Amino acid sequence: MSETAASESDALVFFGATGDLAYRQIFPALQALIRRGRLEMPIIGVAKSTMDVDGLRARAHESLERHGGADAGAFAALSKQMQYVNGDYRDPETFRRLRQALGRTSRPLYYLAIPPDLFGTVVEGLAGADCLHGARVVVEKPFGRDLASAQALNRTLHEHCPESAIFRIDHYLGKEPVQNLLYFRFANSFLEPIWNREHIESVHVTMAEEFGVEGRGRFYDGVGAIRDVVQNHLLQVVALLTMEAPLGHLAEDIRDGKQRAFRAMRPLAPSEVVRGQYAGYRQESGVAPDSDVETFAAMRLHIDTWRWADVPFHVRAGKHLPQTAMELHVTLRRPPQRVFDDAPAAANVVRFRLSPNVIISLGVRVKVPGEAMIGDNIELLAQHIAEGDEMAPYERLLGDAIRGDAMLFVREDAVEAAWRIVDPVLGDKTPIHQYEPKTWGPAEAARTSVAGSGWYNPGPSVQRPL
Repeated sequence: MSETAASESDALVFFGATGDLAYRQIFPALQALIRRGRLEMPIIGVAKSTMDVDGLRARAHESLERHGGADAGAFAALSKQMQYVNGDYRDPETFRRLRQALGRTSRPLYYLAIPPDLFGTVVEGLAGADCLHGARVVVEKPFGRDLASAQALNRTLHEHCPESAIFRIDHYLGKEPVQNLLYFRFANSFLEPIWNREHIESVHVTMAEEFGVEGRGRFYDGVGAIRDVVQNHLLQVVALLTMEAPLGHLAEDIRDGKQRAFRAMRPLAPSEVVRGQYAGYRQESGVAPDSDVETFAAMRLHIDTWRWADVPFHVRAGKHLPQTAMELHVTLRRPPQRVFDDAPAAANVVRFRLSPNVIISLGVRVKVPGEAMIGDNIELLAQHIAEGDEMAPYERLLGDAIRGDAMLFVREDAVEAAWRIVDPVLGDKTPIHQYEPKTWGPAEAARTSVAGSGWYNPGPSVQRPL
């Protein structure tokens, strides 16, 4: 799925080198890549700060000690490869010094770990210093705040970079369980005959977080649950669950398949969306005292294709819920006739638990021992035990970007298609309902589920394992 080795990047430049994202994610990812022998190139940090390269190395070491530990050999290599350019992103001199630091490298990778409103400034600065020839540019989400701003951002990037050189990073797509969902669907054949409206009654997708905004109130109050996780993470998961088989195994084949799934998703209707806010949110630091930003959102999504017509997709996300979990619950239609005299047969279910542990299970009904033809619900369960050398999302995604493998990155048309879906319900288009922490959101969320079915709440094991 990647390009040839000859096109691999030969330098890594990360803007925002002194920022929080670099501290929490980038430095640990760089050390991990070096340990695997996949980062033998200049590493140049860029930021406006009074520190020098020794200060950046010290910050990197502190980051590693707090996030998994510093490996003496890998950190020595990282320190040797590391350089630092101090300067204002609006000052052309900053980019002239960067051009000098790059030396004879010809295929740099620029990682913009900075606010989106600076993307255009940095790209223009790189272009002005002749730093973009043969380059790739990695940008962090959010990719806009709505459809119009996403389109404007894409136009800005395309003024200097072709789409093939732009890598929009969403760390959620780099998670092993999310990739396993794609792999499980298309590496096995038994799902395909039943993976359609004839056999599936409904789908529930829940992203629950037990915690609140945790000191990020100022950021979160400008975003909310729909912008923060629904438009990107949850719609990406729904696309993986519902897309048709890709036409091939190349990155663009996968991304084409997801884009077709996005295009089939109907824009959300305000009448099928409920927003909630946990009690106490307005007292969080950085949150407006009259905030109507949602910390919970529940919605019914429709996919207008031959395969999925009339199958309701219940999608919700929220903070301060009873547990932290990401789970997909696919309910199959019940048998058409009641053959046995015991209780009506429960529906079969396919369950994908993506976090905190990975579980794929099939809920079925089997006969209990004895003379009577009476059944019980059990769960055929496969559980993945994480191994110590599994790649963290940022390690995987940075390594892919260096190689030019775009499969796990978000394409321009997918970004805009996802915003088109949520645009009708952004902001105050729907009222806000308060809910108590450690509950499953406001009672009003029940109306977004199909009448009588209710919401499926994730659990460690909702049925007895076989």
